[in-house]
Amino acid sequence: MTAETVHNYRQEELDKFSALANRWWDPDGPQKPLHALNPARLEYVAERVRLDGARVLDVGCGAGLLSEAMALAGAEVTAIDLAADLIRVARLHARESGADIDYRVQSAEALAEAEPGAFDAVTCMEMLEHVPDPGAILAACARLLKPGGRLFVSTLNRTPAAFALAIVGAEYVARLLPRGTHRYRDFIRPSELAAWLRATGLALEDVSGLMYEPWRGSARLVSRTDVNYLACALRPEAAP
Repeated sequence: MTAETVHNYRQEELDKFSALANRWWDPDGPQKPLHALNPARLEYVAERVRLDGARVLDVGCGAGLLSEAMALAGAEVTAIDLAADLIRVARLHARESGADIDYRVQSAEALAEAEPGAFDAVTCMEMLEHVPDPGAILAACARLLKPGGRLFVSTLNRTPAAFALAIVGAEYVARLLPRGTHRYRDFIRPSELAAWLRATGLALEDVSGLMYEPWRGSARLVSRTDVNYLACALRPEAAP
């Protein structure tokens, strides 16, 4: 199968997030929770990778919240998404902020064929639960890493607590997210993520919880992983 024939996406998911494109950067808009999560996501990455001068790929970048934060921290950022409307907004915002980012409408699988082993770090945040084959995305991310590079993932755990908070609470009660943003069956347990990572040859280094506190408009890293969580995996150095 060539990169051009890989279709690891759901069109309805692309359409759903494309509809949010013009308000993506509004901190009080429909992506308000992402704005709150972003500093904690950046902190998690920056604690494990020296961003200044690093070549970093942001997979499923949306309109560029994390991409810009990493670029402004000194990273050389390539950012990809299959939603052209999101990439358009990301490019426009980067012009305003002065962030130098290589935005592309491209799949991780296609980029892995074109540029294997090109990146010091790869981030894939709040994306895996929205694609048909998360394992294939992780395999592409692993191929894109240099030996010694790290992959950073954030997603939602498939637990009753995540259903209650991320779907019932966030989408229906507090209306922090548009209804239908998430599907519970697509949430990913850390054990499932770990198995996929092992299958790609990556070594899981850490799993940390990410607690969103809407009353403070921010998020923080915690030990509990029953709702949102972050994971870091290492591509081992090549054998001598």
